[in-house]
Amino acid sequence: MYEFAIIWDWLGFALRWLHVITAIAWIGSSFYFIALDLGLNRDIPGPADGEEWQVHGGGFYHIQKYLVAPDAMPEHLTWFKWESYATWLSGAALLAVVYWAGAELYLIDLEKAELAVWQAILISAGSLAVGWLIYDLLCKSPLGETPTALMLLLFVVLLAMSWGYHQIFTGRAAMLHLGAFTATIMTANVFLIIIPNQRVVVADLVAGRTPDPKYGKIAKLRSTHNNYLTLPVIFLMLSNHYPLAFATPHAWVIAALVFLMGVTIRHFFNSMHARKGHPHWTWGATAILFIAIMWLSTAPAFRDGSASAQVLTPAAARFASADGFDDAASIVQGRCSMCHAREPFWDGIRWAPKGVVLETEADIALNAREVFLQAGVSHAMPPANVTWMEADERAKIAEWYRNAFN
Repeated sequence: MYEFAIIWDWLGFALRWLHVITAIAWIGSSFYFIALDLGLNRDIPGPADGEEWQVHGGGFYHIQKYLVAPDAMPEHLTWFKWESYATWLSGAALLAVVYWAGAELYLIDLEKAELAVWQAILISAGSLAVGWLIYDLLCKSPLGETPTALMLLLFVVLLAMSWGYHQIFTGRAAMLHLGAFTATIMTANVFLIIIPNQRVVVADLVAGRTPDPKYGKIAKLRSTHNNYLTLPVIFLMLSNHYPLAFATPHAWVIAALVFLMGVTIRHFFNSMHARKGHPHWTWGATAILFIAIMWLSTAPAFRDGSASAQVLTPAAARFASADGFDDAASIVQGRCSMCHAREPFWDGIRWAPKGVVLETEADIALNAREVFLQAGVSHAMPPANVTWMEADERAKIAEWYRNAFN
């Protein structure tokens, strides 16, 4: 039923909203505790590893940190874990709703790899699991004792994954999956390493044993990785709104440079919070990396504006053969294609918005659901109705979409 498209779109909106809310909670607590740990006053004598006085919301807070654990188990202990779990679970659900259920449009690029839907979904899910296994093995290897070398090797792994994703999936899906790949590592760090290690320490306290400091050391390494990976993940999650980030031949290199920007930005704030100065050079390095990203996305030599032959998916073929398609296609080509073209000719528009091209009948059939939602049942497109799409034209687009289900 055509109503399913509307319900499904609202479901995606609800999951995106939940994902953003939980991500804010997780990132906020992560940033806070990293800043707190780095900024502790460690010159105060006593059993604590450090302490800090803070003021917020009209009150004063006295915070102490114990390097391994206090002498006895506190009566009340707050665990910070659900923020991470809820962020990953909502993100996984959103991945399934948008990219798995919409695989023919958003995930599979037939010009790169002729995959069946089930094959694309299997690669999508499997890559996340394999990525965690590779990362975990690296951390548990002797490299775990040399954090800098480990981070460099992790960057190589991320670069390889970025290239691999862009050889298989659409540009939009490749960027999103690299973000999901990284976010899976971060949440698995919490679920499989950090929290279990903390539970071992708690169990030792309850039993009256002295906790082994190695568990805290291992958890600290994973937590530091999460700290440096957070900013790139946010960029990758936002990238699907910006074609210059995901719809260019060198998008996989852009993604790699984004990880380097995350490192430079976090290094500045980590140094500042640790009272080790303000390494302003990091902002210069970040600016250079961002300029390189802009150049990679816009260099004329890297763009190919030609329209290649398109293969219609079964779903797109159904829309192309539905009653009213000719009228709907004519309307879209007349009202939308001046911007949504491989080489737009609307003043000020140089690339098709969100990478959606609506020049040919095949383009329109492949993007039928978005055309229906954006211009049929809503007035989102054209923006401000700059091309004067009439009410009866919107009705014809909606009718054509509905006819595909009759």
